[in-house]
Amino acid sequence: MADDAFHVYDTTLRDGAQQEGLNLSVADKLVIARHLDGLGVGFIEGGWPGANPKDTEFFRRAQTELDLKHAQLTAFGATRRAGVKAADDPLVAALRESGAPVVTLVAKSHDRHVELALRTTLAENLAMIRDTVSHLRAEGQRVFLDAEHFFDGYKSNPAYALEVIRTATEAGASVIALCDTNGGMLPDELADVVHAAVQSSARIGIHCHDDTGCAVANTLAAVRAGATHVQGCANGYGERSGNANLFTVVANLQLKRGYELVPPQSLRDMTRIAHAITEVTNVTPNSHQPYVGMSAFAHKAGLHASAIKVDPNLYQHIDPAEVGNDMRMLVSDMAGRASVELKGRELGYQLTGDQARELVDRVKELESRGYTFEAADASFELLLRDSVHGERRRHFAVESWRVIVERRPTGEVVSEATVKLHAKGERIVATGEGNGPVNALDRAVRGALEGLYPELSAVELVDFKVRILEGTHGTDAVTRVLVTSTDDTAEWATVGVDENIIEASWQALEQAVTFGLLRAGYTP
Repeated sequence: MADDAFHVYDTTLRDGAQQEGLNLSVADKLVIARHLDGLGVGFIEGGWPGANPKDTEFFRRAQTELDLKHAQLTAFGATRRAGVKAADDPLVAALRESGAPVVTLVAKSHDRHVELALRTTLAENLAMIRDTVSHLRAEGQRVFLDAEHFFDGYKSNPAYALEVIRTATEAGASVIALCDTNGGMLPDELADVVHAAVQSSARIGIHCHDDTGCAVANTLAAVRAGATHVQGCANGYGERSGNANLFTVVANLQLKRGYELVPPQSLRDMTRIAHAITEVTNVTPNSHQPYVGMSAFAHKAGLHASAIKVDPNLYQHIDPAEVGNDMRMLVSDMAGRASVELKGRELGYQLTGDQARELVDRVKELESRGYTFEAADASFELLLRDSVHGERRRHFAVESWRVIVERRPTGEVVSEATVKLHAKGERIVATGEGNGPVNALDRAVRGALEGLYPELSAVELVDFKVRILEGTHGTDAVTRVLVTSTDDTAEWATVGVDENIIEASWQALEQAVTFGLLRAGYTP
């Protein structure tokens, strides 16, 4: 189990799952819990047993299917209803029977919410807190309390908000997490309130939402003010603008403030874990996410590259390896020679000064026509290889291609492509049908080459993006196509540009196949 002196508490499976468009199955929640345990968090809030069948099933399966090495599973629920004994409340019973060693109770700490939302008295709300906490403690469970709307409640009636803390602590709650439920606080005012709460001699935690864009900053301010329990969600998931991003919070506290929250090896796994969770949630990763985003250590400006060539720390606040990420050099029309040299080195090529200068000029010329290489690393690597070898080298030469689009009497629209090319001394003609011109071309070129290069059967196109470039209009506009391909072990992107969208697509497709053959070990 993680050190109890400072808690890292994850609420992805409950609060994070409230994000719009995010829907987790029980199996999804079990997988994410294992990833979070691998990170080394101390507590994983699994959901609200008794409130919905999915969460009840999760806790049932967790007892036999989760073998947690670091974390303790936590069940979330509410205090008893007004006028009912805690021992007789069915939702409290569900918490008791969940099998979770820790229960987090949500309780109202804002007087207006007590009277308007709960429709009870301030005294009865305190009794609900006292009875529920003491009942669960007597049953052998550890209890945390989420003081909902605490900061708004403190502004409205500070004495009552603090009385909620005192009541829960005296009843046996070991942590009182102050919740910025509406996400409206700023760091300086939040820190003042946390400091006042810490003076009550209770152990204080913090739970922040990101509606002002300050959830992480507010969490760090709370820790500085005395909080020793931080709550957050993987990748900042959560309702509205999300919750405090737990990855950013942990990395900041461990790398910047010296807290030992998770094992160093787990921290070096953070980027992998963050992306693994996005695969389960099916939420597109935020490439600009601090620490773990693909762009977190990506450098584009030529001036930056020149400095990084001397010392990477001149433009990086940490070594990316500390969180399992990598430095990336982006090549664009903003690149200088240093950018290209570093990118070449990253790809395993040692460029001479003349080669680097020529490549920079070529990149800038192509980008002025609409190409983009920062989003198409594979296209840049092919360009770089051509520069190193002093000529264009490919595995096949294209004689011609054509595409026919036919609308059949049934209303079905089918595309048929024919490609004629030369490879390994053979002239090959192949056709392919698809649900669109690019799909048809893809099938045709595979049909032509898979007999000579069987590894192509593992390569597939997984994304296709089209953009009409600025400064062009109507059907004569210049089109840029980005194609992403994979061979099940890695992905690569290629780019094509032309006034004809099919030609632009063919350029990107031809490069994708060429790069796939290079990855398979074939020398052009």
